[in-house]
Amino acid sequence: MHIPTMLRAFCDAVEQRNGKAFSELFTEDGVYHDVFYGAFAGRANIAEMIDDWFYRTATDFRWDMHAPVSDGHTLYARYTFSYRSTLPEANGARAMFEGVAIMTLRDGKIATYHEVANTVPGFVDMNFAPERIVRIAAKQGAALKARPEMGRHLT
Repeated sequence: MHIPTMLRAFCDAVEQRNGKAFSELFTEDGVYHDVFYGAFAGRANIAEMIDDWFYRTATDFRWDMHAPVSDGHTLYARYTFSYRSTLPEANGARAMFEGVAIMTLRDGKIATYHEVANTVPGFVDMNFAPERIVRIAAKQGAALKARPEMGRHLT
């Protein structure tokens, strides 16, 4: 599939709460690693992530991919992402994030999706207490330190 077309379909499916269309962009054994909710493996779980998990505490999603780069196996794209939070403390605020999507591709489909996201501005947008932001950042830091590629950075 043409990369810009695939990325637009990816974003549109999230914005339209269409987990089935979203999951069909992935291989049968595809895995989506979400920065908030963790890993979702297989099309059924990926569809559930969009239709249920994403929309539990948010609505009115907007997602755009920018400047994609691919060698045919790996795809990188900077993104901007936002939603209207339905969490009580957010008072309907639009939470905004930016990040980089990192996808491995196989046979024209997404085999894995990972992201590196700047989440703190969104947490501030949603009026999270400073202590809550620190707890989330510490959890993200611990996950980073647990990754194998960080081994030599820990010594």
